[in-house]
Parts: sequence; C-alpha cells; structure tokens
Amino acid sequence: MTQQASSTVRLAIMNAVHDLAVIVARDEGYFRDEGLDIEFVVAPGMAQVTTEAEILKRQVMFDRPLDTMYNEGGLDQYRMCEWGILKRAVEATDSGLRSRKIVALGSAMSKFAIVVGPGSGFCEPEQLKDTPIAVTPYNGSNFTALKMMEGFLSRENLKTTEAGTMRDRLEAVKRGELGAACVMEPWISVAQKQGLRILIEAHSSRSEAASEDLDGATLAAMFRAEARAAETLSQDPAPYLHYLTQETGGLLRPDELQAWRLVYSAPQPYTRERFKDTYDWMVSWDMVPAGATYENTVDNRAWEVQ
Repeated sequence: MTQQASSTVRLAIMNAVHDLAVIVARDEGYFRDEGLDIEFVVAPGMAQVTTEAEILKRQVMFDRPLDTMYNEGGLDQYRMCEWGILKRAVEATDSGLRSRKIVALGSAMSKFAIVVGPGSGFCEPEQLKDTPIAVTPYNGSNFTALKMMEGFLSRENLKTTEAGTMRDRLEAVKRGELGAACVMEPWISVAQKQGLRILIEAHSSRSEAASEDLDGATLAAMFRAEARAAETLSQDPAPYLHYLTQETGGLLRPDELQAWRLVYSAPQPYTRERFKDTYDWMVSWDMVPAGATYENTVDNRAWEVQ
C-alpha cells in the first residue's frame, strides 16, 4: 500500500443515484473535513441522456469507459452494482488488467424497476415469460432484473436484451418495440410520469472497488465522509435531487422525482457470507468463472485501521 491519506485520490462519479453520497460529501466538504484531497472523475453512465448507446456495443466489459479509465490508471476508486464489482474483481487479473478488490458494501441502495407499456397487456411479472427485458449487460439493471424475476419465471423463460440507455429503453417500450425494460431512478419516475406501468421493483446494493494503491486509512476516511453524506440524505434529500433529474435532459423536475425510493446508508465491510451468497448465485448463472475465493477478491482494510 503506497498511497497516503494526504495524496490525491481519483474518485469516480457516474450515475447520480449510485454516487449521490459521494456528490453530497463533495458538496458539503465532508471529504475535506477528513483531510482528503479528492479529484472527482466523471464517467458516462446509462442514466444520462448525454451518454451514447454505442458504449454498450463494446462486447468486452472492460472496454467500457469507467473500466477503461480505471485500467489505464485514471481512477483509484469507484462503485457499481454488487455483482458488477464482483465480476470485475474476479476477472480483471485473469484478463491481465489492473487489479482491484472489493473494499466495502457501498452506501447506495439503488432502486430498479421493470416497466411495461400501459396498453401492453402485461399486468404481472409472470406474463413476461419469454419476453426480453432490456438491461445494461453485466451492470445493475441486468443482475437486479434476474433477481426480481427468477421468483416468477423459470430461468429458461427469463430473457434479457440490450437496448441502449435508460431513455432509449423507455422510448422502445412506449413504441411497442420492446415488451419490458429495467430502469433505475430518475427513469422510474420518468416512466411513471409518462404513463408506463411498473410490474416489480427492488433495491440493490452498490459495492466499492479500489486499487491496491489506496491504504486502509485513506479508504476509512472516504467511507466516514460518505456515511455522513448518507445521514444528510436520510434527513432531507431535496437539495440534491437536481443531480438525478438533470440526467433526464428536462424530462423530469426535482419535485416530480419519487424521492421515497432513495435509500442510503453508511458503507459496511464486505463479509465472507455475503461474498459466498453473491458469488455462488453468479456462478449458477454462468456470469463469473468458478474458483475465486474471498481472500483474492475482498480486502476490508478500511476496517482494520487501528
């Protein structure tokens, strides 16, 4: 571990719903209060209207912008859905890429929903049998859609597809070109505003990934700042809702966002039991190679600081 707490940390910001605790900690000076020097690196995400859907046509997961930034050394720490981080942590070394470890269960409990057209005839999850659901491959909407739907459909009848950004998916559902799409906030609220039907929704956790250059003291300070931000959001998220709605390009006002869906909490250690449950589920879907261990995937050094 070579980096000290006084060094600049390059910290990713992507989709606001996942990174809102980071944004609040930045705006309110919580990172500064911890003595941290943070460089905030913005990456395109599927919730943003400015993102090009061509990103998803890059079939190799590690060729996407956030992964490329990290692999080329432009980032030290970032967060994604729990499954996406686990997959990347397991596969990066085998692919000859920059190593990363899971260093926390993150602060954002982001909400995802499967939506359909109001006149589609789909009124319950079971009716999506053999109907492709649009997701972002190997990211939160992909994994959360499977988690939500496998209680209603057998795996052979549970289908997913790629159809671009969150806005692209909703537009395709409205045109009747897609039967269903999995989206997150602020696009769940956009879907409701536009009259689409929500069949099922659920929260899913983010995980935090970091390079080996970040020592435990630095990570602990970062997570303390995010914990303060999570508490601030739990008291009143209203001053920060514009960060989500601006991703819609004017389709949603802050007062139209269903803020009750936003849940944030303090980052936590990533436990051995959590790893086993998540990893075994991913292996059962053939979404990650077998053979990984807790020891070579997780490093809870932020909680080992004396």
